[in-house]
Amino acid sequence: MSAAPAFEPPPPATDEAGLPAVVDGVALARLYGEPLFKLPEDLYIPPDALEVFLEAFEGPLDLLLYLIRKQNFNVLDIPMAKLTEQYLAYVEQIRSRNLELAAEYLLMAAMLIEIKSRMLLPARKAQGEESAEDPRAELVRRLVEYERIKLAAARLDALPRIGRDFARAIVLIEQSMTRRLPAVSAEDLRAAFAAVLKRAQLHAHHRIAREELSVREHMSLILRKLKGRQFVEFCELFDAGLLSRGVAVVIVHFLALLELARENLIEVTQAAPYAPIYLRLAYTPS
Repeated sequence: MSAAPAFEPPPPATDEAGLPAVVDGVALARLYGEPLFKLPEDLYIPPDALEVFLEAFEGPLDLLLYLIRKQNFNVLDIPMAKLTEQYLAYVEQIRSRNLELAAEYLLMAAMLIEIKSRMLLPARKAQGEESAEDPRAELVRRLVEYERIKLAAARLDALPRIGRDFARAIVLIEQSMTRRLPAVSAEDLRAAFAAVLKRAQLHAHHRIAREELSVREHMSLILRKLKGRQFVEFCELFDAGLLSRGVAVVIVHFLALLELARENLIEVTQAAPYAPIYLRLAYTPS
């Protein structure tokens, strides 16, 4: 089996004299995948290219803060000469191209030149002051306040925002849905019956008599009272006439109510939790 031929790199490009076109050059850029070692003579730079740079800043203070942080200057002790020189170099590039964009930056440049000039003059102490006021004090105060607000705005922007980081969940509810009433538990019935029993004890009489009580009879009484009515409050089933007959009658009447509910002949419901309990005849489809 023969060995594969060794890979040989292509010969370097040569000019008309047979010399390499580029010797140990570092490409400035790549154009359609090919290295570009020098800028073409007919390279066109759009007039608005510098506008993109200044429009990336939110104003003169933002540009100043960028220059200070880039050079690691102390914001409380700004070297005005160097900062003013760098600031004017940025603004001068666009002053002749777009005066409207550079107007507010030129105003800050005038302020920097004024501060630089005041620092060259001998300091004058005001009456009652031990040291002269630093001409940079107002600029430093504005820069510190601007940076604090900028950092706070960045923290707020990092918070999740509806429409950008997450979407609001929307659930469609059909209007034809019927209202579901809360279910009545055994504890609710026990509490309601305890209140009725307490009222029955107020009408108790000391009678010695033997009476035969029928649950079926009281079931019929309850059905007759519910007939033709949509809802009847629980306490209405235990009116004064029934309570006056004693506790035994009240108990049998309540047992009849439970028996009707067990046989699904009546429905026990309420409009809201802890609301009064109502009864009605069970719905039977025709």
